[in-house]
Amino acid sequence: MLIGETLPFIHDFVEELDQGLQQLNPDAGLTPGQKEWLGLCLQGILVTNSVCWVRMERASLGRYSDGMLSWHFRRPGEYWEWLLQVSVGVILQSYGIQEGMLVLDDTDRPRSKCTTQIYQVHTFKDKTSGGTRNGQCLVVLLLVTATVTFPVGVEFYMPDPAITAWTKQERALKGRGVPKKARPAKPERDPAYPTKQAVAVTLLKRFQTAFSWLRIRAVLADALYGTRTFLDETSALFGGVQVISQLRKNQKVRFKTREWSVETYFQKFPGTPLSIRIRGGVEQVTTVGSARLLVTAHQTKRFVLAMKYEGEDEYRYLVATDMSWRTEDLVQAHTVRWLIEVFFQDWKAYEGWGQLAKQPGEDGSRRSLILSLLCDHCLLRHPDQRARIERKQPAYTVGSLCEAVKVESLMQCLWQVASSENPQERFQQVAAHAKAVFAPRESGKHMVGRDLGRLESTPSLVYRAQVALKTAS
Repeated sequence: MLIGETLPFIHDFVEELDQGLQQLNPDAGLTPGQKEWLGLCLQGILVTNSVCWVRMERASLGRYSDGMLSWHFRRPGEYWEWLLQVSVGVILQSYGIQEGMLVLDDTDRPRSKCTTQIYQVHTFKDKTSGGTRNGQCLVVLLLVTATVTFPVGVEFYMPDPAITAWTKQERALKGRGVPKKARPAKPERDPAYPTKQAVAVTLLKRFQTAFSWLRIRAVLADALYGTRTFLDETSALFGGVQVISQLRKNQKVRFKTREWSVETYFQKFPGTPLSIRIRGGVEQVTTVGSARLLVTAHQTKRFVLAMKYEGEDEYRYLVATDMSWRTEDLVQAHTVRWLIEVFFQDWKAYEGWGQLAKQPGEDGSRRSLILSLLCDHCLLRHPDQRARIERKQPAYTVGSLCEAVKVESLMQCLWQVASSENPQERFQQVAAHAKAVFAPRESGKHMVGRDLGRLESTPSLVYRAQVALKTAS
């Protein structure tokens, strides 16, 4: 696909970003050159599915050089600090959003095993293979509303190297039977490497500070964030909002004077069938049990639920801070958490972050990440998508919108040729540029023009080979 002039909806989106930046900070506005570059980057990412300047240079037939694109990307600018926040504000204002739910989760982005230039690359466990991989980890905050779902915050996470090394040593020493008093003590955590829970709370605080007028109905997170500190701090941050997370099956709960594991409790008091609508759509029967129990690790009472969908054998255990909600409302709200997994798939598959997003250094990683998230916001401003949402019809998928943008970009390039004063001459110029940019490159697979070497036996060595065989026998 080709990149020509910036598409109208991308141009309008960049103009709205500039207006928002000027309102937030007059010194952070975009210059004409920065607007053109930003629009080109957004269109280039959607067309090439990568944050790669060489690909964008080829797609523009050499009109924009990779050096120019990289120079703008690396150039200091105050607008980078506010760009994502302003973009969130543009979407909220565009669709008149007044309330929603926040969903938290983390995701890994594998990188090369030998990389040294990518920001905060570390080793993590690969969930698919069970082994380890090298890559980056991101904590993402997603806003789910009655109209649209989009990312509103993101931050890198990296485990403390000192604690990681201690954990590895601790396991080895335990395996050798070394007593605890003879093993090194766990080091204090470096503040430069906060936990995922701390990173998540930071994202929530940033969002609440920037959009304190937005009413948050609930905050959803998986079992990693089901700690007492996270639940209490998050609930208090939004004025006592409902926070829903998960418990491990072996976590202790207290009923009257007896302490049980949450799994044992719901074996004793099993759930009953409950019909719910999955994310407000398909109706499905689930088995749900609930009780207001004291969670031992939290030292306070919580609303604890056990639920499993039809066809599942094991329960998943939910925990909620606000015990005034109905059971069916909690289960219904929890189904929304799956939408962040859909966002991860779309983001990595179509919006550049999963393909060649390898700009070196902290600025390289953070800025390419921001550009990728802006693409997700920009697609919500596509005229076809806006028309569907405003008519309250099902929105288009990210993949189909990206295909539409590619076609629109190509059609615009063809229209520029057709509408020129001399279309034939203009077409020949474009064809010459395309031939030069997409010139075939030499392959290392074929051996033509290379020396394969002398692939035959040597007469003087035949006798020696015969002697060697007789000696071996």
